[in-house]
Amino acid sequence: MYSQIAANKRKTVYIMMFFIALIAGLAFLMSAYFGGNRSIFYGGLIGATAYALFTYFAGSRMSLAVNGAKEIQKSDNPRLWRIVENLSITNGMTMPKVYVMDDPAPNAFATGRDPKHSAVAATTGLLDIMDDSELEGVMAHELGHVKNYDIRVSMIAFALTAVISLIADILLHATFFRSNDDDSGSNPLFLVLGLAAAIIAPLVALMIQMAISRQREYLADATGALTTRYPDGLASALEKIGQYGSTMRKQNSSTAHLFFANPLKGKGLANLFSSHPPVADRVARLRSMGGKA
Repeated sequence: MYSQIAANKRKTVYIMMFFIALIAGLAFLMSAYFGGNRSIFYGGLIGATAYALFTYFAGSRMSLAVNGAKEIQKSDNPRLWRIVENLSITNGMTMPKVYVMDDPAPNAFATGRDPKHSAVAATTGLLDIMDDSELEGVMAHELGHVKNYDIRVSMIAFALTAVISLIADILLHATFFRSNDDDSGSNPLFLVLGLAAAIIAPLVALMIQMAISRQREYLADATGALTTRYPDGLASALEKIGQYGSTMRKQNSSTAHLFFANPLKGKGLANLFSSHPPVADRVARLRSMGGKA
């Protein structure tokens, strides 16, 4: 289990490095395209950073609200509360706030920028079909996200994606509206590079963001299995979700990456743009952990 966690952390670092390299390449192209004038780029960078910071600090409340999550106390659902409380003690963490979503689809998510400002939410569907060991596995997975600071990683990825989209949008507009008497604007090389960057870069950024999300799901699975010392409980929960389906009635693409299983409809281009690894792959990894320390 420890080797699985270490491997997933390394993969996330590599992906983030590629993400930053992509931004550096676009920044170089941007600088050359505008003849060394970087004021527009820095202005956009500051704006994107400010927006990302706002989302970073307000994101938890927003994600809970848009998914209809209602905060509960111990008396409202002693079973869920006890499991989250025991797992928090095991992890040496501050107990997060506990929420329930009224939805028949078995699913859950965690949010919060750090363990002291965190929350976990489970659907009524999840609570109905999971036995105690399976529910414990799912909650251990979600607390694994909190423990591993996955929300922070997600927000960094979001900020980088926002910057890439901003630069691409500027390049796209500059390519079509650049004055004809501007030397750099009339250079066919800049025209081709500008169009290619504006079209391809946002797609690549989205693919990288989803790749980061998938790696964090694998990491949370490994962390949850390490916490409970029972990977089969989490694997069994995933198998049940695979049978029942995880599509939520209230769907929001901006928070889909937070969920335990993909809450959205549709399977097109799943391998490239899905924020979650295939359930079968996650189950196989967890089953392989059985008997390993």
